Amino acid sequence: MTATPAQPYSPSKPRAHARDRAHAPARALADSLALVALPLALALVLPAAFAGGGTRRWFGGRAEGQRAEAQAAKDAAATAFYELDSAQRDLRISIETIRAVDDTPAARRAVSGFEAVGRRIDEASSQYIDAVDAVDLDRDDLEAAAASRARTELTRAKDELVRVKQELDRFAEGLGPLLGKAETQLARLAPAVERARQALLAASNALDTARESGLRADDLAARLAALAPELTKLNQGAGRHGVPLTLERAERVSREAEAVRAEAQRLPERAAETDHRLVSLRTRAQALTTRSEQVEPILSELRRRFSAACWQDLQHVPDQAGEHIRQAEARLREAQAARDAQRWPDATALLSTARALLNTTDEAVSAAGDRLTRLNAVQKDPQAEIDRTRFAIRDAQRLAMTGRSTPDPRHARPLDDAVARLERAVVTLEGRHPDYWHFLTETEAVRRAVADVVARIREERGAGR
Repeated sequence: MTATPAQPYSPSKPRAHARDRAHAPARALADSLALVALPLALALVLPAAFAGGGTRRWFGGRAEGQRAEAQAAKDAAATAFYELDSAQRDLRISIETIRAVDDTPAARRAVSGFEAVGRRIDEASSQYIDAVDAVDLDRDDLEAAAASRARTELTRAKDELVRVKQELDRFAEGLGPLLGKAETQLARLAPAVERARQALLAASNALDTARESGLRADDLAARLAALAPELTKLNQGAGRHGVPLTLERAERVSREAEAVRAEAQRLPERAAETDHRLVSLRTRAQALTTRSEQVEPILSELRRRFSAACWQDLQHVPDQAGEHIRQAEARLREAQAARDAQRWPDATALLSTARALLNTTDEAVSAAGDRLTRLNAVQKDPQAEIDRTRFAIRDAQRLAMTGRSTPDPRHARPLDDAVARLERAVVTLEGRHPDYWHFLTETEAVRRAVADVVARIREERGAGR
C-alpha cells in the first residue's frame, strides 16, 4: 500500500498468494494420480508408507502450536492492516475536500502532513507484506522455528501498523476546523450555483416582459449579456475553476442578475413616473414664470417705502429667475428626448437638474414676497418683534437659574450678550430711515443664540452635570 495507491492493497492478497504457492505441488500430484489406475496407486504408495520410506515429514504438538500462534499473529496483523487502510482511505477523502476548497497556508500544511503520514503508512505496510511473504504458514513441512520467527515478525508488523494508525488518527483530529470550513463551502456551492442560474432565468423573463410592453431596455439587455461568460464558467464547474472562485462567481452573478430583473420589472413604472415628472415640472415652470413677473412690482414697492439696505440683495431676482426658468425648460426638453429614446438614467438626471433650477427660482421669488410681508409687519408694530425676543431671553434666564442661587457663567454670559445685542438692534429703528431688515435679522440671530444656550443647559442636566 502507498500513500496514494491506484489499486489499494488488500490484506488478504499476501495470504492468498502464499497459500496458492504452497498448494501448487499438491494440485499437480493430484492431477498426475488421476491418470493412474487405483490398484497401481495403492501398490506403489501403501507399501512405502507402511515401510516409512516416504519423503513427507510429520510434526506434532509443538510445531502445530507454533503454526497456530503464527497464524493468529498473521490474522491480527491483517486486521490492523485493514483498519489502517480504511482509515487512510477515509482521510484521503477529507484531504481532497480541503484541497479543493481551501488554498490557505494551513490547508497546504495539512496536505503536506498527510503526505508525510502516507510515507509512514507505506513503510509499515511494506514491513507487513514482507512478514507475510517471508513464511508460508500453510506448508505441511513448516518447522517450529520458522513458525516462531513468522509469529515474531508478524506481531512486530502488527504493532507498527497500530502505531501508524494512532498517528493517523491524531492527524485526522487536527483537521476538524479545516474540514468543517471546507464542507460548509461545499454545502453552499450547489445551491449558490442553482440560485445564479435561476436569477439569470428570472432576469431574462422580466426583460422579455418589458420588451413586450414596448420598452427596449437596451442597457439591461447589455448587462444581462455580459453575464453569459460567467454562466459558462459556472457550468464548467468547480473542478475546473475551484470551489472558492466558483462560489464567489455564483454569488456575484446572482446579485447582478437580480438587479437586472428588478430594474426590468420596474421599467413600466419608471416610464410612467418619468412621464408624470415631465408634466409636473413643465407645469411648475409655467407657474414660476407667472410668479417671477410679480417680483419687479414687489421690488418697486420695497424701493419706494424702505431703505436700500432692505432690498439691495434682491435686485438680481427677476433676471436670475428668468434665466433659471429658461435653463430648466431646456433640461426638460432634453429629458423628453432621453425618455423617448428610453435612456432612463439620462432622463432621470436631466429631470433632477431641472427640478433643482426650479427650486432655486422658487426660493428667490418667494424671498421677495416674504421680505415685503415681514417688513410691512415690523414697520407697523416693531414692538411685537422686540417682545418676542425678550420673552425668549427671559425664559432662558429662568431655566439657567432653576435649582441655583447664581447662574453658571457659561450660561449667564451668552444670555447677557443677547440682551445687549437686542438693545443695539432696537436703537437701529431710531431715525428717519430705519433699517428694518437689519433689525429683523438681528432679532432672529439673538433668538438662535438663546436657543443654543437652552439646548446646552438641558443637555448638561440630562447628563447629570
